[in-house]
Amino acid sequence: MTITTLKLNLGPQHPSTHGVLRLILELEGEKILSCEPDVGYLHRGMEKMAEKMSYIQYLPVVDRIDYLAGFFYSELYLRNIEKALNIELTPKVKQIRTLCLELNRISSHLLWIGAFLMDLGATSPFFYAMREREMILRFFEKLTGQRMMYNYFIPGGVRRDIDFLEDIEEIVSVLPKKLKDYERIITDNPIFIARTKGKGILTDKILLNHAITGVNLRASGVLYDTRENDYLYDGLIFDTVILKDGDAWARYKARILEIRESINIISQLLEELKREIPLEQNIINPLNIKLPEGEYYSEIEAPRGLASCLIISDGKEKPYRLKWRTGSYYSVNLLREILKENYLNDAIAIAGSLDIILPEVDK
Repeated sequence: MTITTLKLNLGPQHPSTHGVLRLILELEGEKILSCEPDVGYLHRGMEKMAEKMSYIQYLPVVDRIDYLAGFFYSELYLRNIEKALNIELTPKVKQIRTLCLELNRISSHLLWIGAFLMDLGATSPFFYAMREREMILRFFEKLTGQRMMYNYFIPGGVRRDIDFLEDIEEIVSVLPKKLKDYERIITDNPIFIARTKGKGILTDKILLNHAITGVNLRASGVLYDTRENDYLYDGLIFDTVILKDGDAWARYKARILEIRESINIISQLLEELKREIPLEQNIINPLNIKLPEGEYYSEIEAPRGLASCLIISDGKEKPYRLKWRTGSYYSVNLLREILKENYLNDAIAIAGSLDIILPEVDK
């Protein structure tokens, strides 16, 4: 008897791939024998673009590497500049930047929760998550003038002080109650459990072999969070979320718990900002930025895993080379392993649990 297999294109124009991602699946009936991700449909040449622009001209571009977590890439890029030029951030600048990062992490996770549940057929959680995310976007818009592409961090500081805290107070008071509502609706829902429990199990060996970091790694029991050694988080008390199961359900639960820890961090920062210490900054003339000749590297714990930036400078006003490392790029490669031997009706649930965003892949 001859066994016939079928090649199926999942995407690139598919509402549950959240971007132009093409997965070439080989099927035997409903069983996935192999998966080949085909990326590049969104490629924008972000790294090559840096070679043609001055350091300050390139700064607004980096928000677009992950348009759901733009603050992280601004901070990452500026760390290299500040390190190269020996610029030390003042305590209040650190507090403001950390506040923006953690709010951005929450807004990113909220969008993922809503979209993930929508992929599984539950529409209500999407609207709930967007409702809470709107509080954060409203604050960002007041602070930076933008809801997505902020361009708020600058070499040595930030563009303006935070002179209103009521929006942050609303977020830290309302969001914990809403997370309890999410858990009542989602976490123990029998349909959700059937779609995610035991699906897409990842062992620590598989994850480490594929250089996976962030929530996807910690949901499989591996303790690795660069915030523990990040100078912005000095003095802040928080727990690193670790779960053991390593399945799609654990990756969902880990993000819920991580939102709680981010609220905890924001609450601590809010108390510091209430002291109303004047904003002092070590600002430099952005038009005269030239990095000394050499290589500069920085990393940060972004919502989709470890993100890093490497700048090679030849001493001129433009980078000689610039390279980004993004979490989603490695997660896409993991789809080859994680979808194999699973069934087509579970493909979206498993792939969606990794929280892949295509701008991070097609840099």
